[in-house]
Amino acid sequence: MAWNVVIAGGGFGGVHTAKHLSRLLPHHSARITLVNDTNFMLYTPLLPGAAAGTLEPRHVVVPLRETLPGDVDLLVGNVTGAAPEENALFVDTVSGERKRLRYDQLVVALGSVSRTLPIPGLAEHALGLKSLPEAIALRNRVLRNLELAESTDDPVERRAALTFVFVGAGYAGLEGLAELQDFASEVLDLYPRARVHGMRWILVEARDRVMPEVPAQLADFAARELMARGIELRTSTTLEEVTDRTARLSDGEVVPTLTLVWTAGVKPHPVVGKLGLPLAGNGRIDVDSSAAVKGLPGVWAIGDAANIPDPAAKDGRPTPPTAQHAIRQGKTVATNVAAALGTGSPTTFRYKTRGVVVDMGQRKAVAQTLKLKWRGTPAWFIARTYHLSMMPGIGRRGRLLADWNVGLFFGRDTAELGQLGQVPRLDQGEHSGAPKAATPTSAGGDDAPGRREGEAGDAD
Repeated sequence: MAWNVVIAGGGFGGVHTAKHLSRLLPHHSARITLVNDTNFMLYTPLLPGAAAGTLEPRHVVVPLRETLPGDVDLLVGNVTGAAPEENALFVDTVSGERKRLRYDQLVVALGSVSRTLPIPGLAEHALGLKSLPEAIALRNRVLRNLELAESTDDPVERRAALTFVFVGAGYAGLEGLAELQDFASEVLDLYPRARVHGMRWILVEARDRVMPEVPAQLADFAARELMARGIELRTSTTLEEVTDRTARLSDGEVVPTLTLVWTAGVKPHPVVGKLGLPLAGNGRIDVDSSAAVKGLPGVWAIGDAANIPDPAAKDGRPTPPTAQHAIRQGKTVATNVAAALGTGSPTTFRYKTRGVVVDMGQRKAVAQTLKLKWRGTPAWFIARTYHLSMMPGIGRRGRLLADWNVGLFFGRDTAELGQLGQVPRLDQGEHSGAPKAATPTSAGGDDAPGRREGEAGDAD
């Protein structure tokens, strides 16, 4: 009888778990099922490039049916809960059926979502940068704001349209702002009236410096680079309130803006709390250094959803939400699942961060590889080389390389993608010169379990 191995989540951690299990387990000894809300894996660090017109949006995702081994079954659906005492995982499939998956071994790799705070107006008016639809929506917002600034005669409305506020100066916030500002600056020449008035970009961070994850020297270089572009840095500052026209900061300034982007951290996906698994104080699943869930044999957790101790830290804090950690955790848990099924020996997670890369656009970046620190163009080349090497599949790497080379010679794509992910009605525009509102669908949606593991700058 074959064992049932279920992997919940198709991000970096889940995909690499499936790949390594396929290699480790004897043929036909286990049925491996990977559950994900879509049939693609999102390469999160490339989201800013997709938003800023450097990359074609399809090229920052990897179809799971292409990258998974042939002996791994893919079930597209949303994880809704579990019954650990019955070894069962509950999934709502795309057909509307509620499935009860029985497992002998379960790996939870459901990733994370944006962490929000109870700030007035935040949920109603802020944009995120954690999924492909959000990245495209942000790109469209920038272009629409430029159109608004070009057409309006109201100076207050124009000023708000040309002001962009990012809250959170970690990897995601800094890379997202740098790429979008670079994109907007490049297309600004197409908007004569807006160009005369100029744009305003503000980066707000509650801590005393940007990117506390990287050495201070590199963070300082990144800060100087942003300020040289005219971007305002507001460290030791928090967001107090958001409206559809303003953002009020803790330093007392009320910034007129139509665009506020929230990139202030992540938290485990909400469904993690519905699985009946023990949780640590930070909301992550409580596991040991082997990724085993405490008190539940045969259940494992990795990635942003798991509280795996960081081998590089002495205070017991969990591993950071990056692709390099998720990939190695996937290998570790695959080894341990195989050992639990009688193949090989168990191991513990011992990987330590080997470096970081932060792409800032304009052929500028900061990077650390082992003990070497890089900045400027050399770091930019390292960042792109790293992402190219991490993208699964030769075909996907070729698409990335082609996009980047086209961008170097011809600049960024300035097309608005307002209809992407929407299905127009058959009678749209039949009796008028303007199209009617399209009906949004969940196609291409990216906010269900198994998605968005990690922040831009790395992933998982």
